[in-house]
Formats: sequence, structure tokens, C-alpha cells
Amino acid sequence: MDLSTPAARRDFIIDNTRLQRPPHTPELRLHLADEITPIWKLTEEALLEIGLPPPYWAFAWAGGQALARYVLDDPAIVAGKAVIDFASGSGLVAIAASKAGAARVLAADIDGYCGEALALNAQANGVLVGYTDVDLLDTPPPGWADVILAGDICYEKPLAERVLAWLGVARTNGATVLIGDPGRSYFPREGLIKLAEYQVMTTRELEDMEVKKTAVWTLP
Repeated sequence: MDLSTPAARRDFIIDNTRLQRPPHTPELRLHLADEITPIWKLTEEALLEIGLPPPYWAFAWAGGQALARYVLDDPAIVAGKAVIDFASGSGLVAIAASKAGAARVLAADIDGYCGEALALNAQANGVLVGYTDVDLLDTPPPGWADVILAGDICYEKPLAERVLAWLGVARTNGATVLIGDPGRSYFPREGLIKLAEYQVMTTRELEDMEVKKTAVWTLP
């Protein structure tokens, strides 16, 4: 299977996901995988055979759902502002920010499939969202960003430490930083302020329980 072109990737996403509403943000629609879609049944070996990285973009993770919910419920956080959705995945949080009235939204994710997933999901929700596959961690946080949103970034220790340091620089430079996290292993227990807490429906295929207590945090 040749998935080297954007068109092929787009077709693959359409063929292997369903357009559905995440439980915690039912006003949005995303192309997602579930137990009745083909990609759900692919093993890690099968993914490697077709050259597909782990399809994080095919799921609405708990931290992203909580962060999107928070932005939709309090649109003043992003309204009229320039926003980055870091490690965007499906684009759920970026789309929520755009729906909430952000003046500019850039979804950033180094997985090239995210760009095609984002384009499809943005179209399904009637919004325009920019995308970059550049690793933003290689340079200081962009000075133009008023708000940086980051969901589910603490599942690996080295990445969590690197991202949190980068977000700390962004906060020092004046950006508002919001993080959505369901208590993952490498999420810091100190130095952040909890803004909201939700019970987010998920699945045991993704998490260790079907309803995941998930919070939105900010850097002081």
C-alpha cells in the first residue's frame, strides 16, 4: 500500500475511520477509529508493514477532550487571539479553539498523517486551521502565540520534560499555557494550577478505565 502522497493518506483516513462526535465535545465531529472501523483491528506489525506510524490522530484522547471542552465553555480564553495546538493529533483542540473564535490557530504535530486528518476534521466542522509538521521544540516558542494548548503530552518521560520546559519558556514570554491531562505517569504533580476537572468517557482499548478523571491545568 502506497501512502506516500497526501491524497493517499486522506483516502486511507476516510476508509479506516468513521465521522463521529467525541463524547465530551458532541458539538464537534471527527474522523475517528473505533471497534467497527478497519484501523482499530490493525496490529502494530500490520501498521509497520503498511508504513503507518501509531495512529494517535485517529482517537479523541481524554486530555484533548477535556481541553477542548474547557475552551468551548469559556471562549474568552482564545477569542480574537493567536493559538497553537501543540501535538494536535486529530486536531480536536485546534478545531475547538477556532469554533471559540480564535483569530488564528496553528495545529502542530510531527506526524504527517495529522495534517490530512486535521484537514478532513476541520472541513467537517466548517473551520480553517493551519498546520505544521515542524518540531516546535527545536526552537523557542513563537512570539506571536497568545495561547498554547497542549493535551496528553506526558505519556513518555523524556518528551514530557522537554515539552514542559518549552511551555515554561512560552509562559515566561507572556503566553497563556493550558494543559489537558488525565493523570498520566509523567505529569508533574507540582508547579501547575488546576482550572477544571471532568469525567471523560473513553474506552479500555485506549485507557485503563472507561471514564477517565481528566483536568485542565495552567502554568502560573
